[in-house]
Amino acid sequence: MPREPYYVQSLERGLAVIRAFDAQHADLTLSDVARLCGLTRAAARRFLLTLTDLGYVRTDGRLFSLAPRVLELGYSYLSSISLPEVAEPHLERLVAEVRESSSMSVLDGDDIVYVARVPTSRIMRVAINVGTRFPAYATSMGRVMLAWLPEPELESYLCRARLEQLTDRTLCTPEALRAELTQVRLQGHSVVDQELEEGLRAIAAPIRDRGGTVTGAVNVSVHAARATVEEIRDRILPPLLAATAAIEADLRIASRRSAG
Repeated sequence: MPREPYYVQSLERGLAVIRAFDAQHADLTLSDVARLCGLTRAAARRFLLTLTDLGYVRTDGRLFSLAPRVLELGYSYLSSISLPEVAEPHLERLVAEVRESSSMSVLDGDDIVYVARVPTSRIMRVAINVGTRFPAYATSMGRVMLAWLPEPELESYLCRARLEQLTDRTLCTPEALRAELTQVRLQGHSVVDQELEEGLRAIAAPIRDRGGTVTGAVNVSVHAARATVEEIRDRILPPLLAATAAIEADLRIASRRSAG
């Protein structure tokens, strides 16, 4: 079929490479992408490496997969995993129970990216919306996801990340952060006490896929004047863990349906 003069075939091929990844093809080799997209290996390699450089695709050197930054291209990443759609009703119930704001995020490079949020009131000076980014090291959700990174990825993060002193309480040395992440992994959740912003405390727990890999996190944020760290653990942690368990159960059901 003839194309219009304005038609950019390279854009079509680049989008085809992104669309090659789906629930049945979450991880693809260079040869897989070339075959699925009808490209030569050389062309597929150029597209994949360009998308990797732009942050839309990630690779371990052999396998390629979508990165959360594809959010910027019409929420393709979220549509492929249905994460916010599955999570939002559970976040709403959690917020109704604890009467504090709750959010879900994924890890994208050295930042967390908010993919769902149910607020009760504005706690932070910076407004939080879907797509908001914060440095992972200073957030409860970021620490949850960093804690379960494979050791080589965590070591790479600790070597490159800029750990800035955001408040007087911020852990900003690799040694202190590593020790905290070890504790997070042991206890199964993370509490951050006024490290991202003065007056803000937050507690987070991981979201795991069917294979047990941590793919996201849910938090509850509380103004420091309303609850101590101990009160947050006593009052909020149990319903938070119940919410993450329910989200994981629904994700397993959604995954089975898409596979069927």
